Amino acid sequence: MRANYTIAVVGNPNCGKTTLFNALTGARQHVGNWPGVTVEKKTGEYTHAGKQVEVVDLPGTYSLEADNEISLDEQVARDYVAAKECDLIINILDASNIERNLYLTSQLIEMRVPMIVVLNMIDVVAQRGLQIDQQQLSHLLGCPVVAISASTRQGINELKTLINQAVLESPVPHLDIEYHPAIEQAITDLSVALEQKSLEYQCDLRWLAIRLLERDTLARKIAGAELVQRAEELEQVIEQASDDEVDILAADARYGLVNKISHLCVNKKHEVSRDMTNKIDNWVLNRYLGIPIFLLVMYLMFMITINIGSAFVDFFDQAVGAIFVDGFSIVLTSMSLPEWLVVLLASGAGGGVQVVATFIPIIGFLFLVLSLLEDSGYMARAAFVVDRFMRMIGLPGKSFVPMIVGFGCNVPAIMATRTLESRRDRILTNIMNPFMSCGARLPVYALFAAAFFPVGGQNLVFFLYVLGIAVAIMTGLIMRHTLFKGDSMPFIMELPNYHLPTIQSIAIRTWDRLQTFLLNAGKVIIPMVLVLNFLNSLGIDGSFGKENTQKSVLSEIGRTLVPVFKPMGIREENWPATVGIFTGILAKEAVVGTLDALYTQLALEGVEQEPEVFNLQQRLLGAVMTIPENLLAVADNVLDPLGLNIGDVSNSQSAADAQDVSRGTFGEMQARFDGKAGAFAYLLFILLYAPCVAATAAIQRETGTKWAIFVVAWTTGIAYMTATIFYQLATFNQHKESSVFWVVGLLSVFAAVIFSFWLTARVQLKKELV
Repeated sequence: MRANYTIAVVGNPNCGKTTLFNALTGARQHVGNWPGVTVEKKTGEYTHAGKQVEVVDLPGTYSLEADNEISLDEQVARDYVAAKECDLIINILDASNIERNLYLTSQLIEMRVPMIVVLNMIDVVAQRGLQIDQQQLSHLLGCPVVAISASTRQGINELKTLINQAVLESPVPHLDIEYHPAIEQAITDLSVALEQKSLEYQCDLRWLAIRLLERDTLARKIAGAELVQRAEELEQVIEQASDDEVDILAADARYGLVNKISHLCVNKKHEVSRDMTNKIDNWVLNRYLGIPIFLLVMYLMFMITINIGSAFVDFFDQAVGAIFVDGFSIVLTSMSLPEWLVVLLASGAGGGVQVVATFIPIIGFLFLVLSLLEDSGYMARAAFVVDRFMRMIGLPGKSFVPMIVGFGCNVPAIMATRTLESRRDRILTNIMNPFMSCGARLPVYALFAAAFFPVGGQNLVFFLYVLGIAVAIMTGLIMRHTLFKGDSMPFIMELPNYHLPTIQSIAIRTWDRLQTFLLNAGKVIIPMVLVLNFLNSLGIDGSFGKENTQKSVLSEIGRTLVPVFKPMGIREENWPATVGIFTGILAKEAVVGTLDALYTQLALEGVEQEPEVFNLQQRLLGAVMTIPENLLAVADNVLDPLGLNIGDVSNSQSAADAQDVSRGTFGEMQARFDGKAGAFAYLLFILLYAPCVAATAAIQRETGTKWAIFVVAWTTGIAYMTATIFYQLATFNQHKESSVFWVVGLLSVFAAVIFSFWLTARVQLKKELV
């Protein structure tokens, strides 16, 4: 059903704009991107009094000023309002801080668009001993004013009724802002020349003139080169007459109006004691307690996201695998379809769906906790607390949260970078994030610890985690002085009042983010999984069903590429290790399954194995039973959120049982790897090389294809260099000349790459200056 009319919600960040949007639309929402930019676009619908209304949630912005240095959010909001694509603007204000919010209102008034003003958080106003004269405010602004509390849904029905009425009446504000006499004269001079442009683009003449004087990019585009030059000449006249710049004079006039309106409409009935926000901030932002409290909050977030979220991973993995892979395969086989098509659809596409599904609980819990922290008001405080430390590597404090989450899973960590305003900061954080050793790598560490480091395995795992952090910091420092030269954006953030989040708001926000991941990341994950599974199932003789055997095409590719990995200690007879690297791209924990299957197959090749009987009901029941079992184990992980406890690896049989691998796998690994040096070099590569397909898809979604490719190349290059240099130094006495060649050669290549980054940044800087 087509909407009868469209409204757009405009307001400052933290004014309750999204809460109002959710209160109006409920679950009837759609998420996309604004045309030509990566700024998220949210729309929704609702029906009231027989009228279908489309609601557009514009990005939060403090003003509609848009020059070349302003964020994409402000540009999108300004362009949408100026284009008059909606029937009515809903300007929502934080009524408890009305003076600050009215600056945006003053700019909307100048655009002469139909609008109503919504005073949100009216319950907080009363708690603070304030009283707002709505009738007087409506009279001064020249448009309807309504008071609501979006979080409690107080006044929502009245707002919907007013919207229906206002759309018919089109209440355009009539208030004029009085500027400095020199500006008023310039507006008069420009108005004659701009009249035709104003009619052509259907924008207010006075607004176009003042915005042209303020060098607004849209106004300059509308006016054309000749009038832009005339406006710049008038700017010089204004500055000589007033001894000040036009934009400062214009802002001063708007703030003067805002101050006058606030003074006339807001009354303080009585004094109130310090509110709860200030009391909490005395602890949260305390010089000595701020960091410990922040770490505690991050610990709780990490524990909930990873430990509780992971308790549901087995359910999704087994249930979706039973339905979309094994069950689907049986259905397709019963239809007498060719085996290659069964492999493509079931193991390939179905396996891709299975991979995507396994991230649902972790990502869902991450966004649930992040939404709670954001809505409560704590996230802004957390960013300020760690800002000083993060700036040492060129990132703002808000980057710390995604880095921490990366220890559990890189996918939700990458998704969490969308909270960063600067694209530079998002890209740099995503380049560093894959080096945070995720939980999926831990089974690989445990397997090798049991096979090669039965004594001190715990120290090995801890060292790998620390090394990952060190490489991430090194990457940040390199990028900060080359491709991302300079400091991060100035960190100016309003500290919103603490709020008690509503269930509806949290649920909608979490679901929005989750479905965005499923739809967008799945487009990349499923095709990649399909290709890998196809190669893993296709035999070198053209037959199918060769999964994880030495007769598959993927295994043949692994054998072919062994020479590439020989410098890091992988010998020709150890080709399964190369295959494990490739399947690790699918999912890091797949390395264990691949190595176990291939090494076991080498020992058992030629022995017939009975096929497993498929029972969907039992498989689904088994999947459900994993939930209580895993939840019971959560209590054991409270003091080990990273899962660093790899268990007893001194006993090979117990270690094999814990890792769900054959005991014979240990013997094959010990025989085929070049001792502890070769095994540790392999672990270094697994720690640092390309992120899994899910993480790569998330990076592509957040930063674009170019940077996703860069991350894969950079991480793999660092992994290869680190693993090779370690192995060559560890076995230096066995091949001194070749070791010197590899160490010097790789360090030289690394230096050349860094130099090329520096040159690229310098060339780009020259282009910007020109």
